[in-house]
Amino acid sequence: MLRITSDTLTQDGGSKALAAMRPRKIRVLLADDHPIVRGGLAQLLREQSDMEVVGEAKDGQEAVELTLQLRPDVIVMDVMMPRLNGIEATRRVKAALPYISVIGHSTCEDEGIARAMREAGASAFVEKCRADDTLVATIRTQVAPQIAA
Repeated sequence: MLRITSDTLTQDGGSKALAAMRPRKIRVLLADDHPIVRGGLAQLLREQSDMEVVGEAKDGQEAVELTLQLRPDVIVMDVMMPRLNGIEATRRVKAALPYISVIGHSTCEDEGIARAMREAGASAFVEKCRADDTLVATIRTQVAPQIAA
């Protein structure tokens, strides 16, 4: 529980107290090998007042490396990427940092791909054709319990 005292308010003009009261933004890493898709997703998420894009990966290997470095709350992970596909990248991320949420993302409407992502550790799967309010809502749903804690 945050306790604000007169001492807290007078220090630094009260900005520390206000910063402590402000909810933390959801930190998102985008992993997709198509720059236009990454750019579109980044723009969509930057328009959300409660989200920030902390990194962008162009392949699965880079997604794993950036995840270890940046520790995002959630990763939007494309399935089909060079060097390391999204399924294997998800396995590696979840083995190293199981608390990070991974949302599988693909143009494929194949239930087998969605199932493979979930078996690798993804907590959700959103088709690229639904990369709008559905993706934003899914990110909030998957990450909200972590942010509140």
